[in-house]
Amino acid sequence: MMKTIQVVAAMICRGNKVFAVQRGYGDFKDGWEFPGGKIEPLETPEQALVREIQEELQTEIHVENYIDTIEYDYPSFHLSMQCYWCSIVSGKLTLLEAEDARWLSADELDSVDWLPADRIVIQKIKEQMKK
Repeated sequence: MMKTIQVVAAMICRGNKVFAVQRGYGDFKDGWEFPGGKIEPLETPEQALVREIQEELQTEIHVENYIDTIEYDYPSFHLSMQCYWCSIVSGKLTLLEAEDARWLSADELDSVDWLPADRIVIQKIKEQMKK
């Protein structure tokens, strides 16, 4: 059985746009994703998101509504990704790990090459952004 990696992803909104980052390292380098990371033992998903965004982007966020949990089988592991709408409390989204980032409107979401698991949540996000 494949190991499962539990992660959280932040859909950080500003106006009618959502923040996306391009991976700067690892097997999936250059793929686009929503910022976030692994949930540590004894952490809630919300705590993990706040910590990860602080570590990766030097930004304090407020975790708002839960969107969905995406289950995806990569070749070597199963990804379980909990997705949340978030807003910026303070900070400037400094890219410490990512190589690029963009603010995307609902109509621009298809303009970047998303990682497979993130691609699944895009449809739900589009629907909610257009409301």
